[in-house]
Amino acid sequence: MSIEQDDDDELFIVEDLADIPETGKLARSWKIAIVDDDEDVHRTTCFALQYVQILNRPLEFIHTYSKEETRRVFAGETDIAVILLDVVMETEHAGLELVSFIRDELGWRDTRIILRTGQPGYAPEEEAIRDYDINDYKTKNELTRKKLLTSLTAAIRSYEQIRTIDASRRGLHQIITSSSAFTFEHGIQTFASGVITQIAALCGVPPEGLLCAQGEFSDFDEVTHQVFNVIASAGHYSNLMNCPIDEIIDSKVREALRHVLTKREPLFTDHSMTLYFSGRGNRPLAAYVDLPFQLSEINQNLLEVFCSNLGVCLDNLSLVSQLKNHAYRDQLLKLPNRLKFIDQISLALAENIHGQMVALIDIDDFAEINDVLGHRYGDLLLKAVADRLRERLGKNIFFARISGDVFGLLGDQHLLEPETLRQLFVDPFTIEETAHAVSMSVGIVALEGYDGDGAEPLKDASIALKRSKIHQRGSYTLFTRSMGIEIRERATLMQHLHRAFDAERLFLMYQPQIDLVSGQFTGLEALIRWRNDDGVLIPPNDFIPLAEYSGLIISLGAWVLRTACFMMVRLQKAGIAPERMGVNVSVVQFRQDDFIGIVEQALQDTGLHPSSLELEITESVTMSSAAMFETRLSKLKTLGVKIAIDDFGTGFSSLSYLDKLPVDRLKIDRAFVNQIDTPEGPRIAELITQLGKKLGLQVIAEGVEHEIHWKTLEAMGCHEGQGFYIGRPMLEDNLRDWIASRAART
Repeated sequence: MSIEQDDDDELFIVEDLADIPETGKLARSWKIAIVDDDEDVHRTTCFALQYVQILNRPLEFIHTYSKEETRRVFAGETDIAVILLDVVMETEHAGLELVSFIRDELGWRDTRIILRTGQPGYAPEEEAIRDYDINDYKTKNELTRKKLLTSLTAAIRSYEQIRTIDASRRGLHQIITSSSAFTFEHGIQTFASGVITQIAALCGVPPEGLLCAQGEFSDFDEVTHQVFNVIASAGHYSNLMNCPIDEIIDSKVREALRHVLTKREPLFTDHSMTLYFSGRGNRPLAAYVDLPFQLSEINQNLLEVFCSNLGVCLDNLSLVSQLKNHAYRDQLLKLPNRLKFIDQISLALAENIHGQMVALIDIDDFAEINDVLGHRYGDLLLKAVADRLRERLGKNIFFARISGDVFGLLGDQHLLEPETLRQLFVDPFTIEETAHAVSMSVGIVALEGYDGDGAEPLKDASIALKRSKIHQRGSYTLFTRSMGIEIRERATLMQHLHRAFDAERLFLMYQPQIDLVSGQFTGLEALIRWRNDDGVLIPPNDFIPLAEYSGLIISLGAWVLRTACFMMVRLQKAGIAPERMGVNVSVVQFRQDDFIGIVEQALQDTGLHPSSLELEITESVTMSSAAMFETRLSKLKTLGVKIAIDDFGTGFSSLSYLDKLPVDRLKIDRAFVNQIDTPEGPRIAELITQLGKKLGLQVIAEGVEHEIHWKTLEAMGCHEGQGFYIGRPMLEDNLRDWIASRAART
């Protein structure tokens, strides 16, 4: 190759001598491949470019002399910036064949290829230049030192820009597409690890010496301070994970991180960069990266844009972290909540650890504590209970707040023995310098036999807890399979009940009531019945509690009331009606705000006079929400509706309160009537009869099944009776026959 020795070339080389890298200083170089079968070309090219730096980097030369050697050497090389390729070597197409090899087989799309030829007649055709990915073409005699340097500089600049843009594109794409996975599945630490890995790839440095720190707020002596901790690290900084940056021994790392986190701006030096990720949150994030070289200004600008865009991801991460915190953490007690507890049970089931148990602890009478002492006091009590559980049970037990005053415990069964749990509540809790004794009810379930979702054992523990609270507060219940079977049967029955109501499979029967002295037909009681698809009658005692529990009793009760009223009107029109129609009212119905309106609507729609309707209310209803009960009874009496207290004697009514209630009739429960012909005798039935008379109330007895019942009740002064001896519950047609038969006898 011919190289001209003009003054400009000499001046250029002298100027470049000032940029010779210092001895021992590590600097990246541009890899330049010289592919030519002429040894002189290799030598003169190197001579022309000795001591030259382009874009602050020296040149590193790779020499090959044939197509086959080039294929072999290139197969083990990476990051070759420019290839000075001879068109004609062992064959006239060797250069173009290498272009295909480089682009198609090696996949080097970024590498710049400059074709050179010493024989203009061997220049490739225009079609070849168009069809082959060639970046420049020069004849060797026109490549003077300055022109060679100019072409090489342009090629290297193009190579760097393409590589930088491509790396930025890939880095941004990867971090943005992966950030959602980091955010939702693993949180800030995995997100930070992904960020610094991408920064390393973007800058072309190995994943060594990577450090990421974030600011957190801590309260000390009621003053808020910001503490910076390492949340991700790699390489020779791996041992600094979770370390406060003030404790980092390396002063340059410590000061760089502190500078960036407080000033909120990036910091670039010859051997490192410290980046700041700008988001709208108040927890700044910075990444420190060791560098073997100083970054160019272009790379610095690209990294700043990269970090700015990444700040949006950081904002999203902060938002999702807050949402996750609220979703899985109780905000009052700073404990895991029900969802997190279920996840933890699921994890325990997956790990199949032997002897694990779930216990639910419920503070007895907590609602009353809130009502009497206030919610603030209740919150303080909850915190005191949580602190004691945490202190006494230690880290071997996972515990959470399941609901208002229910705590969930998960751990080894030996640590959750009922007596161990009971001892936790022996000592009173100190609330605002006042000792407060607390009792607790417990439901326990062993995890053996469960599989999969943690919601199932938690549900069974809740069943056990409910048993404790219903049957004996302050005790514990261990869940058994029989409880589960019973609950499932109840659930199935409830489903069938809803379907039966929708399909009109429920119906009413009517049981007559008579005057025990005159035998006069005085009243009817409407009784609901359910015949299932198999024709079997389901006892009311089985399905009425389910209807009350599910809320179906509201619709069901309204239907019973209207149906009974229509029946009474038909009997009145037929001239065979008694004085009244009795309809049972559930406590759930009675508590409905629109109950009075439902009664008024039924009377209006059916045309039944209020005096012909008697509502039967159990004794327990009279003692619950006394003020509300008395008010609604007064409204019903104002309408003209009669009131009877059903199953009297089975509850614990206050006699003074009963004396004030606007009721018309007491119904003696069948259990006391059945005692009449037993050794216990009619004592209680007689007491109720005398009480009713003293209060000026009519008395009717249920369960009159034998003549002796009738005669005894009549003798003690009981006014009326109903039961199998008088007449069984009947459908309308049978009732009409019974009325006609009785009229014929009298």
